[in-house]
Amino acid sequence: MNSTLETLKTRGFFQQCTNVDGLSKLMDEEPVTFYIGCDPTGPSLHIGHMVPFFAYRHMHAAGHRGIALIGGGTARIGDPSGRTETRKVLDYETLDANAASITAQLDRFIGFNGETAFNVNNKDWLADLKYIDFLRDIGSHFSVNRMLSFEAYKARMETGLSFVEFNYQLLQSYDFLELYRRHGCRLQIGGDDQWGNIVAGVDLVRRIEGAEVFGLTFPLVTTADGSKMGKTLKGALFLDPAVTAPYDFFQYWRNVQDADIRRFLLMFTFLPAEECEAMCAPDKNPNEAKERLAWEVTALIHGRDEADKAMAGARAAFGGAPGGDKSAMPRAELPRSRFEVGYNIVELFCDAGLVPSRSEGRRLVQQGGAFVSASDGEFSAINDTAALIGLDKLNVEGEITLRAGKKRYLLLTLK
Repeated sequence: MNSTLETLKTRGFFQQCTNVDGLSKLMDEEPVTFYIGCDPTGPSLHIGHMVPFFAYRHMHAAGHRGIALIGGGTARIGDPSGRTETRKVLDYETLDANAASITAQLDRFIGFNGETAFNVNNKDWLADLKYIDFLRDIGSHFSVNRMLSFEAYKARMETGLSFVEFNYQLLQSYDFLELYRRHGCRLQIGGDDQWGNIVAGVDLVRRIEGAEVFGLTFPLVTTADGSKMGKTLKGALFLDPAVTAPYDFFQYWRNVQDADIRRFLLMFTFLPAEECEAMCAPDKNPNEAKERLAWEVTALIHGRDEADKAMAGARAAFGGAPGGDKSAMPRAELPRSRFEVGYNIVELFCDAGLVPSRSEGRRLVQQGGAFVSASDGEFSAINDTAALIGLDKLNVEGEITLRAGKKRYLLLTLK
């Protein structure tokens, strides 16, 4: 197998390939132009969106030519893959703004140079398509029976699939055809939920151009307990620091399960595979590997300075380890008057943003997961939902630290 494909396989980016031997041979002979598509359905990417772009960087580093396709055209319809209901339709102005935002995020991560790494927007060729001509020239190559055999459509047939969504596969396949014609693109890569769309594009290029192109997918990433990777109490782990603070981003990786450390080091960092394996050896402390993972991913997304600050804040929160710096910890400001009369513990955790509702706050307290620091900095669990927190909890700096469970900290200041 080609060395680049071996790297992808070693690091977890390999699930299915339309013709692995043919692709391997092509990649041995010449640099291959490949693409990844991403629809601008929101103003920020989340870490799940980034999985293919980590693979992108490995391929680009090996000398191949990468295209990041921004789906400003396909997003006008919405991909039904992996969804139980129709996506919310966004106006064109919002889609354009989202496209600009995520293009900037990808540029920071990839470093587009306009030649071997660049982005395009499929709005350029999809927005002004003539429908009758498109149906005649492109739609005639698609079998409805075959389209319905793909999992993305089969799953939606039970809950309802709109005719507009049914066209999505035709448009994505047309993207591959256009990229082949415009840039000599021979490979599409993406998550395994895109397998049906990718295979359809490979087939369309073969039928119309008589050329062999390829598709490669990798597993959808879940955590060791089977939950969706990148999901937090506050929702998805977004790249935009205004949505997910770098400290919270760091903490997600710092708190992954031990069983996920090796896999995440290989997928979400560019550390040599041998170093990743060594950090996960049985005689190594998993917390050291988690901290390294958290620093590396945060540095890649937010920069080294933010990664350093997040690490210092985490060390400060977890007991004042050397290098601790409380300035990076999540903060909230609440009225001093509430503490003067006694702040109910449930309302305190809810108002501070550590729980989304009063009912969740009561559950946290009853289960022994609500901790408040004393004036000497030591934490004590509060098990009584009627407990009142007063000014006696203030430390010498006039602050109170709250902890929800074992891992989520928040620094309170009073106003």
